[in-house]
Amino acid sequence: MPKSQERCQEIREETRNLIIKKSILFFARNGFAGTKISDLSKHIGIAQGTIYIYFKSKEELYSEIFSISDNIAGNDKLLLLSKLPIPSEQKIKKMSGYVIKNLKEDEMFAAGIALYTQRMLEGQAEPEFYKLTEKMIRQGQKEGSVVSGNARKLSEFYWGVVYLYAVKSLYTADSVMISSSDLARVLLED
Repeated sequence: MPKSQERCQEIREETRNLIIKKSILFFARNGFAGTKISDLSKHIGIAQGTIYIYFKSKEELYSEIFSISDNIAGNDKLLLLSKLPIPSEQKIKKMSGYVIKNLKEDEMFAAGIALYTQRMLEGQAEPEFYKLTEKMIRQGQKEGSVVSGNARKLSEFYWGVVYLYAVKSLYTADSVMISSSDLARVLLED
């Protein structure tokens, strides 16, 4: 019995979503330059031509992935957290808890962090995570709970540690993760 139009559309959407999900992880691990469509198709388990049915080029697929990497990495949650009317120390602890929990439990979150950072370093994304963290750092420095120093550099250091553990979790099956209190300690006074 032939498939209905609705079922054919569902299959197309499922295939497209599979390509995107598996590509996010592959690009996060290998970067744009290190990704060949032939290798990607093997990783996904589909024919190379199938990728080209949904995406005209590697660049188009990469662009699609980048358009959703902010959401994967939780940019919206960090924005909400930064606006809470609570002391900066609590914000940093909550942010660190959220980040470490998701790095441990969600490979897509780790990939989102890796891709977001790659985009930012290539000048293709605004450093929103860094700016929001800078704001929390300045607030905490006024409150006396955050270490002294240049807020931008401290923010870059914090997110550099997060990026390191995101990439580590993508590359190693038995990666050991720091605790959320260890991550918060990067910014907080003892």
